Amino acid sequence: VTLTVENGCFSYDGRHTVLSDISFCASPGEIVAILGKNGSGKTTTIKLLNGLLQPSEGEVLLDGKSIWDAKGKCSRETRFRVGLVFQYPEHQLFAETIYEDIAFGPRNQGKSEPEVEGAVRSAMEFVDLDFDTFAQRSPFQLSGGQMRRVAIAGVVAMEPDYLIMDEPSAGLDPISRDSIFGQLRKIFEKRKMGVLLITHSLSLIHISEPTR
Repeated sequence: VTLTVENGCFSYDGRHTVLSDISFCASPGEIVAILGKNGSGKTTTIKLLNGLLQPSEGEVLLDGKSIWDAKGKCSRETRFRVGLVFQYPEHQLFAETIYEDIAFGPRNQGKSEPEVEGAVRSAMEFVDLDFDTFAQRSPFQLSGGQMRRVAIAGVVAMEPDYLIMDEPSAGLDPISRDSIFGQLRKIFEKRKMGVLLITHSLSLIHISEPTR
């Protein structure tokens, strides 16, 4: 099982190249850091991995097969297997309650309601959000760190092979930042999914390293 970019290129306007000849591979059980200064194309890169953007040249492959079909449509499977948590979780949250927000993905996977509830409970436990306390609360009444946990839980509930996080420490105080990376370590060690961590800060990479 691999997620691969082969000679990926991308341009938003067809004239100015944002990404040129990008190639790398990630597998479940690995933590991969994508480093670069602001404006270097990190977020564009991860949107290619999740099928939000289609490369102008090159391929994005999941298990050796292109994530795009001949009609230019990204496969439904990709969206479930490659989970993406954006830099600003308030842009990703939408439902009236935390439960409904996290339940959205599992429902779209066709799970029964008992299975959906089980997935929500498990995901909330992973990110240290008590189900009875938080499930029926609005996600928009939470702190930045708690909102990020809900966004992570919404992806984890779908049991993806890959979890991609765009600048997970952005805008957080040191305590919230360390807590988020603690959740990442726990998810990685328990689920053995691939984690792709997008950052411009070398000093944060060691925080995400799993314990041994």
